[in-house]
Amino acid sequence: MLSWVETSLEVRERYCHDWTEDFRFLPDAVARPRTKDELQLTLSYAYERGVPIIPAGGRTGLSGGMLPVQGGWVISLEKLNRILAIDTQNLIAIVEAGVITQDLQEAAEAVGLFYPPDPSSRGSCTIGGNIAHNAGGVRAVKYGTTREYVLGLEAFFPDGRPLRTGSATIKNSTGYNLTQLLVGSEGTLAVIYGATLKLLPRPHHVRTLLLGFPDARCAVEAVIEVLQSGILPSAIEFMERDAVLYGEAYLGAKLYPDADKFGGLLLVEVDGNHLEALEADCARIEEKALAMGAMQSWFAQTAEERERLWRLRRCLGIAVKSSGPYKEEDTVVPRAVLPDLLDYVKALGARYGFRSVCYGHVGDGNLHVNILREGLSEKAWREEIPMAVEELFRFVVSKGGAISGEHGIGWVQRRYMKIQFSPDEIALMRQIKRIFDPKNLLNPGKLFPD
Repeated sequence: MLSWVETSLEVRERYCHDWTEDFRFLPDAVARPRTKDELQLTLSYAYERGVPIIPAGGRTGLSGGMLPVQGGWVISLEKLNRILAIDTQNLIAIVEAGVITQDLQEAAEAVGLFYPPDPSSRGSCTIGGNIAHNAGGVRAVKYGTTREYVLGLEAFFPDGRPLRTGSATIKNSTGYNLTQLLVGSEGTLAVIYGATLKLLPRPHHVRTLLLGFPDARCAVEAVIEVLQSGILPSAIEFMERDAVLYGEAYLGAKLYPDADKFGGLLLVEVDGNHLEALEADCARIEEKALAMGAMQSWFAQTAEERERLWRLRRCLGIAVKSSGPYKEEDTVVPRAVLPDLLDYVKALGARYGFRSVCYGHVGDGNLHVNILREGLSEKAWREEIPMAVEELFRFVVSKGGAISGEHGIGWVQRRYMKIQFSPDEIALMRQIKRIFDPKNLLNPGKLFPD
């Protein structure tokens, strides 16, 4: 056995879950390679013995993407966590897969640069995991998702053979785009060791405001008006009243003034290099919001106040999770559909007898729908709620949306892939999987419907 492969029950239990509901699947072993050579050797060793291989990053996923559902070895990339280079002339970063996203952001900011992808779990998720799931986050409305920043990858086939994709250039029209094939592939095609990432110049100024609306629909309708005004905020986040109350209960602090008076809130942020222009944008956003029914607005006057506003929004996922069993559906639709989606979710809850808590990145049409178990019976939770989720996804797809905006399909959503893709389309994806992984050892049981 390789020295960095551990089989103790204590270690295996630590890697048997991610942040997806309450699922637990015990791996047979956990490998934590410290170098690229050790990662390659681990893969070839396991592959020769027919051992399933499950890549893992920060284990913050919400779709069960790293759950070892068929046993095998979890290969954690956490020790491959070096920022190898930040090139200030070419505006690129070269990193290993285990680098924490916030660590890269801070390292880039220290030299006047900016890595925009900003998942809520940025303090614990990793670049490799972000790439595997094409993570989005709060800044996607202006800057796009992780996909837009991956220029090239250094990865390994399941048997340990090396695979390099892309280049260190912004433009590249050479052959098939294997880089973008791997982005969002959820660890089913190759194991990512490192990435070459695009950076941007850091904006000099940021302004943040919070807007309170009488109801949730009014809040999401205002998003469309703000964007039609010609202003492109760096973030537009929606929270319905219950989401804010869960967040404040989790933090043990009331961070938003009189939050229980508002049915829906929008957290809006703008950034740029000209302060006067940003102030004018904020005033215009406030004007639009008031015209759409906003009851109150707050401007963050200091960095501390801005952090206070964001602290609550960033904790909502873990706040809802800590309240008890739940299912989080990562719906995404064209922005103009958001008001109808929100109404549909609440009507669905009334029919099936569940309560939902909604929030999300509404600037890019991404609404997180958290279905709470509360008093539902075991039968209703296991049999009826999946039917409700299927109805929800059919509505989303019928409106031009997708069943996942940023969390991925993983293990828990694979049954719904047939809603979005035809049998021929799924068959094509399976063929691609077989080319990369003919033994089906790399993250088996994920992505595809059984």
